[in-house]
Amino acid sequence: MVHLIAVPPIPDAGRLAAREAAEAVYRSESRRIFATLVRLLGDFDLAEEALHDAFHAALEQWPVQGVPSNPRAWLVSAGRFKAIDGIRRRARFETGDGAVGAIEATADPALAWDERDPDAEALEDDRLRLIFTCCHPALAPDAQAALTLREVCGLATEQIAAAFLVPAPTIAQRIVRAKSRIREARIPYQVPPVSELPERLDVVLRVVYLVFNEGYAASSGEALTRPDLSAEAIRLGRLLVELLPEPEAIGLLALMLLHESRRAARSSAAGELVLLEEQDRSRWNAALIAEGSALVAQALSSRRFGPYTLQAAIAAVHAEAADAAATDWAQIAGLYDVLLRAEPSPVVALNRAVAVAMRDGPAAGLSLIDGILARGELADYHLAHAARADLCRRLGRFAEARAAYQCALALARQAPERQFLERRLAALPAGGDAS
Repeated sequence: MVHLIAVPPIPDAGRLAAREAAEAVYRSESRRIFATLVRLLGDFDLAEEALHDAFHAALEQWPVQGVPSNPRAWLVSAGRFKAIDGIRRRARFETGDGAVGAIEATADPALAWDERDPDAEALEDDRLRLIFTCCHPALAPDAQAALTLREVCGLATEQIAAAFLVPAPTIAQRIVRAKSRIREARIPYQVPPVSELPERLDVVLRVVYLVFNEGYAASSGEALTRPDLSAEAIRLGRLLVELLPEPEAIGLLALMLLHESRRAARSSAAGELVLLEEQDRSRWNAALIAEGSALVAQALSSRRFGPYTLQAAIAAVHAEAADAAATDWAQIAGLYDVLLRAEPSPVVALNRAVAVAMRDGPAAGLSLIDGILARGELADYHLAHAARADLCRRLGRFAEARAAYQCALALARQAPERQFLERRLAALPAGGDAS
């Protein structure tokens, strides 16, 4: 006769706590775990599947066994073993154990993420390895950025498409082609030698900048910002400065810190967008401003700076102003002149136009924006139409302002921005223009 041992049921509170712990780890650590699985398994798609299998196992086992002391290490190990088990099962019906042998041969035992290993946290950052892999010169520049945003940061294809101002299917094709190229060219998963770092740095900085922008001003959704992405971009920026303290790496870190210093003041308690000129500057983070300003000075003193340092210098001028009225718009417009020569782009030209409007009056800025739009540039960029609407409003050209606000509203995808545009549209005087 078989005697069954009665197992007491797990209290609902325990299950809930374990599930919440798994969800919290997923939000904060999933892309780092994914990066390590890419290194251990040598394949993006296999690592993604292993990541989901690991979290599924956590949801099943943590309520019974308890949350491990090092959840990230547990999940990496679980994902790796499940991937190898899956390949072994498929190998029985296909080509033998060669794929498993390849994974076991490429895995570095010193980096195996043993939960008991006290030095695991001191290992070289896997996400930095993954960034340089995604930004390998063998890949097209637009594919490098798209792949990094997708695989390193976990952005959806639609979010990446919004960042690049291109259709989502185009981004999806770039990512698929980039993965295929990595497999075919056997691109190594590693930080390149110091001698190769400078030529690889430009694309990496561009990607980190795009990640920060998505976190600082989310391209869509209900929230104005995504603090997790901004924090990750700043963390990666600090790693890059430590690894390669080039002026533009320093400038980019300064730019991110100075923008991040204003996060708390950029939205109201209700989540509404607050423009720079209306922000409560007592809520700006003084420590981040001090650090960012010092980095700007360091990068400028090298005389080898570029667009990121110039943008950081502009942000520093804003940070130095005690209030909006004290802003040195002449200096900002001058810096935009230099930036536009260094990086001629319609978005930089738009920002310069706004600075000129603040220095010389709304008519001067409006003329520049109309020129940008007349050339067909930024026609689908909601901020260009919003800027035009604001200048028309200031000039009393309310009919034009209304049309421009409506155009911006039709293009905006982020809820707080849409609400802001709706408020501005509703506040326009009824009837004709000001006399």
